Amino acid sequence: MLPEITSSVPVLILWAVLGYLLGSIPFGLLLTRAMNLGDLRSIGSGNIGATNVLRTGNKAAAAGTLLLDGAKGAVAVLLARWMAGEDAAQLAGLAAFLGHCFPVWLKFRGGKGVATFIGLILALHWPVGLITCATWLAAAAMSRISSLGALVAALLSTLWMVLFGQIEMTALTLLLTALIFWRHRENIDRIRKGTESKIGQKG
Repeated sequence: MLPEITSSVPVLILWAVLGYLLGSIPFGLLLTRAMNLGDLRSIGSGNIGATNVLRTGNKAAAAGTLLLDGAKGAVAVLLARWMAGEDAAQLAGLAAFLGHCFPVWLKFRGGKGVATFIGLILALHWPVGLITCATWLAAAAMSRISSLGALVAALLSTLWMVLFGQIEMTALTLLLTALIFWRHRENIDRIRKGTESKIGQKG
């Protein structure tokens, strides 16, 4: 179900653009360059997210990337909600996710959006965000496969929204889940074959 549309079209367009630009900041790439860890795009999977940053062996850089990628999704939602409304908040969150996955600065070759997804879910409704975080951590810890944890967390996020009565957010979580699964299609294939990288494994 969609949120009630209360903002004007120009306002929604503005927050879509701002959300995208915020989401497109490649923190993983910036941190690894600043810490002289090499070109992240030539390491492991070449992804700019925290899981690939961890393959450099620098846990601080990976943690920083995780927090900053999550923060940009949360900030997009919170600013849009504060200055416009719930409809703009959801649109800004979606745009931030798309900005992370398809950043204009990197020829639209970005990350897979999991940390940004978690961040925007936390900002939209923090109880669902917390249980989604817990789902991600539990699934990843049990399997030692970060991508599997992300897929399970995304898959269950809509269920958590329904159980917490946030029906107006379910269309967004369903769309984000579909995008996460599409972005992880190669990971899904490797999981099925038993060749997916484990957490902490260097590329």
